[in-house]
Amino acid sequence: MTLQQLEYVRALDIERNFVRAAERCFVTQPSLTMQVQKLEDQLGIKIFDRSKKPLIPTPLGEKLVAQAYTILREAERFKEIVKEQEGKLSGELKIGIIPTLAPYLLPLFVPKFESDFPDIRLIVQELQTNVMVEKLRKDELNLGILVTPLEEKGIHEYPLFNEPMVGYVGESHRLSFKNKIDVADLDLDDIWLLSEGHCMRGQVLNICKAHQTNNESNFVFESGSLETLERLVEKHRGMTVLPFLATLNLDTKQRKLLREFNGIPPVREVSLVTNRIHIKTAMIEALKSVILASIPQNLLNLEGSIIAL
Repeated sequence: MTLQQLEYVRALDIERNFVRAAERCFVTQPSLTMQVQKLEDQLGIKIFDRSKKPLIPTPLGEKLVAQAYTILREAERFKEIVKEQEGKLSGELKIGIIPTLAPYLLPLFVPKFESDFPDIRLIVQELQTNVMVEKLRKDELNLGILVTPLEEKGIHEYPLFNEPMVGYVGESHRLSFKNKIDVADLDLDDIWLLSEGHCMRGQVLNICKAHQTNNESNFVFESGSLETLERLVEKHRGMTVLPFLATLNLDTKQRKLLREFNGIPPVREVSLVTNRIHIKTAMIEALKSVILASIPQNLLNLEGSIIAL
């Protein structure tokens, strides 16, 4: 058994196809197939059921595939320990970040991180939470930046800060006369929402809970972009709920539409998440430190009512 064979097993588990797995590993398909077959012969079992399209691990193969992931992570961590001992922070750091954080948080910390750690190459993907968790499990990402709590088995969460939510209220909206709004003021029938799959959609629904009058509208729209929802509020009608970081670049006219919540504000918990085994611990700690130094400092230790996903 070799680490290379386990690499092929991992690639097959991700791709569920011999040709694509070989392309992922930059080898020929016959070479990958031969090495996986050799490993199976050594173990005396079938790791993958080739009769299925796409192929899937056998029941025993599922356990072996999971162990292959663990062994490969530990092997990568073995090399990282040496680099950390030498004081070298270099290489690639693959990050996932959710769309409602990416446009607002990345500009705050990426310039400083590039300046402080020029030998680390950041590879960032904008992903929805469920996709990010799956990529973390398959070692296609080193960490994710998203909203928690997830309570996903095998996924570790490291809270960074609480981000308050604020109302963004159109000039003709029924709440526009208020300087501050209450959670009880919200009605799902006049709030623009993000589309299914965005964790913030679920959070806004949880803020509103039972507040819905069931008034039908002639125009129903769900967007994948907070900026689109902002434009609808400004030009059309209704309101939406924004995370604090999304408000930092609003101009003076736009800021007049913002409404804070009375009392303890609803907040979303922004965290770094990793799989169970930390491969690039020193890099991740460096990134965490830069993020915390780059965000508005009033977000640190901010108390609020954390919204469930």
